[in-house]
Amino acid sequence: MTDAVTVLVADDHPIYREGIVRAINDREELKLVGEAADGKEALERIAELKPQVAVLDIRMPELDGTQVLTAIRNDGVDTEVLFLSAFMEPELAYKTVAAGAKGYLSKDSSRQQVCDAIVAIANGDTAYAPEVQAHLAREIQQRERSGGPLRLTDREHEVLRMIADGLSAPEIGKRIHLSTTTVKSHLHSLYEKLGVSDRAAAVAEGMRRGLLE
Repeated sequence: MTDAVTVLVADDHPIYREGIVRAINDREELKLVGEAADGKEALERIAELKPQVAVLDIRMPELDGTQVLTAIRNDGVDTEVLFLSAFMEPELAYKTVAAGAKGYLSKDSSRQQVCDAIVAIANGDTAYAPEVQAHLAREIQQRERSGGPLRLTDREHEVLRMIADGLSAPEIGKRIHLSTTTVKSHLHSLYEKLGVSDRAAAVAEGMRRGLLE
């Protein structure tokens, strides 16, 4: 590349964001054009600056990273997205890739790995953490074997059993040590896979398919 890759970084944790910014500024082939502290600001700055690559935290106030990605795709913005996340849940990673993310790395990744991923994405490649790659391969294999919708993940099975027991999303979150938002994300995915729109229908469909004892 003859020109530096333009990059925007969005993360609501200032210390972590500053570390990524310093790493980008140390690379001659990268050019930081903006920062954001939440999803709403990230979306506004991406629309304004149109960076080649946006490095987004998956969990942010106002809008989460996936919502930002969906919005810029709907708006026809060409910015590619690299997610950095402390949450390496396979289903969440799969959703971001399906939504168009070109990269998904753990926040435990080194600064060099993050910068190398930015360069790769700007060159048309992808940059997924090994565990994300492994999950994508499993999902593809499951699709080919089933010839239909994705199978339920272990976590989705667990959530289905708990809603069958009458637990609410906050109660499920406390039981399995997840945020209510994450539980609701699992519920939404569960509803989509079962072709239903509410808890009662999910339980009934789960029983019909033999997913509940």
